[in-house]
Amino acid sequence: MTNRISIVLFTTLTLLALSAWSGLTEPYALKPESRLWIDGKSTMRDFTCKAPALTIVIEAADAAVPALLSGERAFRTVHLDVAADRMDCANGTMNGHMLKALKAAEHPLISFQLGSYDLTKATDLTKAVLTGTLDIGGVQKPVTLPVDLKDAGEGALRVTGSYELNMRDYDLKPPSLMLGTMKVRDKVIVNFDLVLKN
Repeated sequence: MTNRISIVLFTTLTLLALSAWSGLTEPYALKPESRLWIDGKSTMRDFTCKAPALTIVIEAADAAVPALLSGERAFRTVHLDVAADRMDCANGTMNGHMLKALKAAEHPLISFQLGSYDLTKATDLTKAVLTGTLDIGGVQKPVTLPVDLKDAGEGALRVTGSYELNMRDYDLKPPSLMLGTMKVRDKVIVNFDLVLKN
């Protein structure tokens, strides 16, 4: 009998804990218009590579978007994955060289894990500085990303920003084409325009 009471009590407490936890979180997903792309330069021309596949996992407080826009911290965790093996530079040859440079066969995902962030309320938007870990090609580095947060309507949040990334910091060798005639510069700009909706 005592064992039965213990099991019932344990089950009840577990259900209450799960209920309380679920009430404090809202699942968020990326809307289809979300974009992430890389702008780079080479000895011959500029180029852009788009990331067609993005996924995000967010743990957030209830009514997180209005809270964030008013300058309150409402997102607890954020994890973003970018499919490196699906990066598209609109050129078959360039695609092959870029995927090789990113080590996409061995490490098909580029990941960002949020560590902490600070918010500053502005007139028509909220500015944030995100600190976290970026994983590219199996190499992890701490990064700091300045972003803008805006109301995207219908309860959605728009997150925009850019980040200068040195490929060699991640032990990546920038692509070289046409027997070295065209060489990609070490530094590229990662741009993102993400729309989050729960």
